Amino acid sequence: MTDFGHGNPVRQPSLAARSADPAHDAPPPSAAATPPPAQSAGRASSDNASIPIGVVVDVAGSGSQIALDTARLNECMADADPSIALAGQVGSQIKIRVGNAWLLASVRNQRQDRRAGGGIIADVDFLGEGTEEKLTGRVRGFRRGVTRYPVPGAKIYPADTTDLRHIYASDGRTSIPIGTVYPTRDIRAGLYVDALLGKHFALLGSTGTGKSTAAALILHRICEAAPEGHVVMIDPHGEYATAFQHSGLILDVSNLQLPYWLMNFEEHCEALLTSSGNERQVDMDILAKCLLKSRSKNRMAETMGKITVDSPIPYLLSDLANELQNEMGRLDKATSSAPYMRIKTKLEELRADPRYQFMFSGMLVGDTMAEFIGKIFRMPGQGRPISIIDVSGVPSDITATVVAVLSRLVFDFAIWGREEQTRPILFVCEEAHRYVPNEANADGSSVGDILGRIAKEGRKYGISLGLITQRPSDLAEGVLSQCGTIISMRLNNERDQAFVKAAMPEGARGFLDSIPALRNRECIICGEGVAIPMRVNFDALEEEKRPASADPSFVELWNKAGGEEEAVLRVVRRWRSQGR
Repeated sequence: MTDFGHGNPVRQPSLAARSADPAHDAPPPSAAATPPPAQSAGRASSDNASIPIGVVVDVAGSGSQIALDTARLNECMADADPSIALAGQVGSQIKIRVGNAWLLASVRNQRQDRRAGGGIIADVDFLGEGTEEKLTGRVRGFRRGVTRYPVPGAKIYPADTTDLRHIYASDGRTSIPIGTVYPTRDIRAGLYVDALLGKHFALLGSTGTGKSTAAALILHRICEAAPEGHVVMIDPHGEYATAFQHSGLILDVSNLQLPYWLMNFEEHCEALLTSSGNERQVDMDILAKCLLKSRSKNRMAETMGKITVDSPIPYLLSDLANELQNEMGRLDKATSSAPYMRIKTKLEELRADPRYQFMFSGMLVGDTMAEFIGKIFRMPGQGRPISIIDVSGVPSDITATVVAVLSRLVFDFAIWGREEQTRPILFVCEEAHRYVPNEANADGSSVGDILGRIAKEGRKYGISLGLITQRPSDLAEGVLSQCGTIISMRLNNERDQAFVKAAMPEGARGFLDSIPALRNRECIICGEGVAIPMRVNFDALEEEKRPASADPSFVELWNKAGGEEEAVLRVVRRWRSQGR
């Protein structure tokens, strides 16, 4: 590993002289003729890495303004090292000598300085610093933050591939490789697993940028690093079943078997009540009374003493229907029979409709809570640490309730399991803006409340939240800011870009400005999960590990014929039977 340093410090020019001649800052003949210590130690890069490309103009708390030498930048563009070839460009990294240390910064923007004869002025954001060994001149370590700031006139050098290799090298913490650091060809980009999961993460990107494949890649790497982990993923489109068919458990309406009695009172109201306004409050009071009586009929309730309407005690749907009937027949009831009939009618619809049999089946009355939790939380995982819960076949009017139940089970399990050995759970929510909407799109469903609570409090109980969305601006206020690591792919919408920029740290501004210009399978990563903000090109994922999210080829498919009539008949048959 070579160093950040190149040569001995040179006396800095005055600010006035620098402004008058932006290209003056070339090394003196003696310095150019004498190889710097780091080069003699075996630098493989060209001499362009050891020659200044500009100077610091002014300094602020989180960054500075620099003047770049246009002639030197043109020379660097021909360098074989891609890092040096991009020196000074927006999103590239440069370094500044500060005493016996090097300060790393990212270029945020550029503009022409007409007052200084057409030179280039750029704003940079400080990323961190590395110390230098006295004997070899090599960097001993790199860390975030700034302890010593440069002064106006300090020289700017390009950060070459060898420098970046050391900067992005793992510091010893467990990490997972996900791609290569831009603009290098061989520097591996990794995510620190504990930091990534310990403070939540968000994966953002417009449709068609490779977001689903990137999510599958990250989850595959996590599962490979922790084969006895506990990962639960909500899949609203049925994309991820093919990606994890060999390494995870796939659950959908055919085998989920979610017991209805696991719902708390609020979730019961969402599923059974159709009224609004003042009528809804009346219906809620009736349902609470009847539901508590139904739960109390279980022998389990007798041994537990006092139970509440939220207690996950099995009960019969027929018992709930009978309680509604009995209360409706009382002469001293406080209201008409209409509220009782509304609830009873909705309950009968759910029991009779085959689409809801995965949840409201008479076969699910047994006490299978421990078995169900062990299945979806992968306890034990048996080498398949992830459960993919495909909710694409769930009727739309109850999808949010199903996700709310699963989310709350994760949270309640963590709370009531504090006396046990901590077993962290990663809960990944695809299309997160559906379930944690902002105030303008909020519908009052319980899923937004529980996911918001997990975002704020989950880390205390060992719950990690992974949010995947194409519309970050539609997320609830504050939820994205709770994510310690943000992985942003290309975002085309200006509102989404502004929302992400507001949630990311100051030092990442230079990277954030390139979000609209990212290519497919490229991303910007900022936050706790990486050493410093970086632009990454994701690894290619094996075909059998990719989600079923590829866009169809219209030209190819519209040039094929045959079998259309049989296909239409099969679709209509499944449509009528409401089967998958």
